[in-house]
Amino acid sequence: MEITNIIGLAAGICVTIAVIPQIIKVWKSKKVKNVSLTMFSTLTLGVFLWVVYGFLKKDYPIMITNSISLSLNIVMIYFISKYEKE
Repeated sequence: MEITNIIGLAAGICVTIAVIPQIIKVWKSKKVKNVSLTMFSTLTLGVFLWVVYGFLKKDYPIMITNSISLSLNIVMIYFISKYEKE
């Protein structure tokens, strides 16, 4: 594996796992008062575009890490939508 792929994969992993503590906190507390739906929606759109870009460029680190990140951000948007009503 080339060094550029390793760096891309490492960067993608860092960005992907960054949202996990927030998801766990919301899942446990069921509180989203201070979580921005606009921010997560914008982030999700950006990540989706990175996935498309990765597929167009056939760049596996971008495709893989951003696909996982996209899934996690969708979970977060689901939690925000579900728990902001409570």
